[in-house]
Amino acid sequence: MNVELAMELVVHCGPDLEIGETHGGIRRVVPITGGTFEGPKVKGVVLPGGADWNLTRPDGTGSVWARYTIQADDGTLISIINQGKSYIRSAEELNEQKSEFDFERDVYMYTTPSFEVAGEKYQWLSKNMFIGTLRPHPEGVQLRFYQLI
Repeated sequence: MNVELAMELVVHCGPDLEIGETHGGIRRVVPITGGTFEGPKVKGVVLPGGADWNLTRPDGTGSVWARYTIQADDGTLISIINQGKSYIRSAEELNEQKSEFDFERDVYMYTTPSFEVAGEKYQWLSKNMFIGTLRPHPEGVQLRFYQLI
């Protein structure tokens, strides 16, 4: 299987809204307040108003589910649903390796974004499959979406 970069997003986030400990784990809502994105075939801005509803389970696994809208430079609106899984290395795993916690090394987040868009120009987003990575960024998160080819 081959992939190619479709776009990189820097998503600005507001303060977490912590719902708290639920039957499934700790639930948080992370408001999306803006941002930018760029790829070989599309670029523009992330519009405010979306959010990520994430869950962290006691075993270090978690899930993310975000819905938001981006706007291409030509004004086209593109809806995104991005869902995925995360894994945080446990304290026991870190102690076994005698290392300090490092988010870049010790947290893994992978997603499967899906897109809805009207018109022909960006239909490639609706017609193809993508995988994504998620990493922290000083203004929120950095996502990279790769098209499966």
